[in-house]
Amino acid sequence: MSGLVDLFGVDRALIGMVHLLPLPGSPRWGGSMEKVVERTLADARALAGGGMDALLVENHGDAPFSRERVDAGTVAAMARVIAELRCAVPLPLGVSVLKNDALSALALAVAVGARFIRVNVHTGAVLADQGIIQSDAAATLRYRRLLDADVKIFADVQAKHGVPLAPVELEQEARDSVARGLADALVVSGKATGEATPLEDVKRVRSAVRDVPLLVGSGVTPESVAELLSVADGAIVGTWLKRDGRLGNPVDPERVKRFVEAARAR
Repeated sequence: MSGLVDLFGVDRALIGMVHLLPLPGSPRWGGSMEKVVERTLADARALAGGGMDALLVENHGDAPFSRERVDAGTVAAMARVIAELRCAVPLPLGVSVLKNDALSALALAVAVGARFIRVNVHTGAVLADQGIIQSDAAATLRYRRLLDADVKIFADVQAKHGVPLAPVELEQEARDSVARGLADALVVSGKATGEATPLEDVKRVRSAVRDVPLLVGSGVTPESVAELLSVADGAIVGTWLKRDGRLGNPVDPERVKRFVEAARAR
């Protein structure tokens, strides 16, 4: 049985992405928090209504992303939006603060009652579009202890939109993330947002680490979900659930229902 049961109540979890519109201070900020909240709640309700098990909220509209800590305005805006979401949609929540601000994600999770955070670079170092991103699992775990937070850490293994600074096998990074970084779950993705996650990569990580939950992090479709969930414990889904499958569009309730039906029929 998957370790996700305690978090989400199911052993194969479907986690819907809630991509926030640009927030105050970001280059494409539109000037209205009301519009950000309105879009967030509409997407979250569509995901919940279609049968998703949990939601993961991230500041995807804030590109280009900060390499280290985000601005205080980003954290404040995310706190407001997620608090309103939590009151409106009673699903378990996760938080991701892009590109790799695990400390702000933890603080937000405690403030809004989220159950997990996603960390893109939890161990090792990555060359990404932000430059060199260095992990700091030690700071993340110590901050979690300081906050006395029962918040799980979902760590990406060779995260999308980046490559390891030095060559490292997928299996070794997975083992290090758990044995040395103390990650609570692992996420395997394709090379970029919306790109398919290779089944072979999922199998390699599963063979290397069997005692923590494993999730597929990108490019999952109704056609691929059954095969992926035959190996993984869950899927994090965003792009395919949007209208016309386009990342910048609102969530399409009919696509959510179609996806969930395909996943449950496996």
